[in-house]
Amino acid sequence: MSILEMLKQPSFDLPDKYRQMKKEEMEERVREIKQQLGEELFIPGHHYQRDEVIQFADAVGDSLQLAQISAKNKKARHIVFCGVHFMAETADILTTPEQTVILPDMRAGCSMADMADIYQTERAWKELQALFGDTMLPLTYVNSTAAIKAFVGRNSGATVTSSNAHAMVQWAFEQKERILFLPDQHLGRNTAFDLGIGLDEMAVWNPISNELEYDGELSQVKVILWKGHCSVHENFTIQNVEHIRAADPSMRIIVHPECKREVVALADDNGSTKYIIEQIEAAETGSAWAIGTEMNLVNRLIQQHPDKHIISLNPNMCPCLTMNRIDLPHLLWSLETIVEDKEGNVIKVEEQTAREAVLALERMLNR
Repeated sequence: MSILEMLKQPSFDLPDKYRQMKKEEMEERVREIKQQLGEELFIPGHHYQRDEVIQFADAVGDSLQLAQISAKNKKARHIVFCGVHFMAETADILTTPEQTVILPDMRAGCSMADMADIYQTERAWKELQALFGDTMLPLTYVNSTAAIKAFVGRNSGATVTSSNAHAMVQWAFEQKERILFLPDQHLGRNTAFDLGIGLDEMAVWNPISNELEYDGELSQVKVILWKGHCSVHENFTIQNVEHIRAADPSMRIIVHPECKREVVALADDNGSTKYIIEQIEAAETGSAWAIGTEMNLVNRLIQQHPDKHIISLNPNMCPCLTMNRIDLPHLLWSLETIVEDKEGNVIKVEEQTAREAVLALERMLNR
């Protein structure tokens, strides 16, 4: 959905009445509406959402997982996606035309996804083809806009998740000599490094200056990393790791691969959100963990595992600001618009964009 199309949606401004309601009153009203709508309503909630929202989620998981669950739920007419914009887009792409996907707050975007727009990407592709010819395959992290997924789809590429990035990068190298990895440079770098590609074989495309950042011979480049990042995971540092090592050498450090290369290298383990959750669940009672990922999830893991000592790798970390825009008042507002037959904040991906994005998704899902 373009910015212009978003602006045509009903007002983004939360009505004052929701700001004045007590938490208990809002919670009771959400329960009433869920009961009233029954199976026609489905609320997927991303791991990074606030607890006040997650308590009402019908399914909790990662972005693609939630979109797939939504697509399988054919009884649901209204899918109120508690996540960010690109996640709701993916849900709309995979669900049927009879199903409506709603984002409770249209301001809930993703800074990483916004770091690669379609105009920058089309321009970069032309410049890179001039340098490397027909030797590249584009891959995009699912944390990207529908337009970027569509670009990758029509250029024979595929999407990747943090769980399957290694397999998808290997697949891409079976197709072409080089890959362009969008939009998160850190996931791309960490994945390629794990597969034996040297840091000196990785270049960075800067979409702001429209140039390739690389000092060596171009013929040596195997991976072109888009200069984007997650604003949350970028804030975990070497100093955070060194502090933990000095304070408690027995504490295990586990981080998300969206963290910088040097942080991942110093950690004991790294993996997707799902992987991190599974490792904590399987850990021994009394074990100690410093986790490098979003704060809402870390706090939830602390609450769920009182038998373990769990902290954030960065004690000054804040929750993802855009994820945090989905709160209880916005959730209730979106549900009441459904009941009143005035659905707002509808996410609708243009048909051709959806078709091309599906190509990228299917190349991943069908492997």
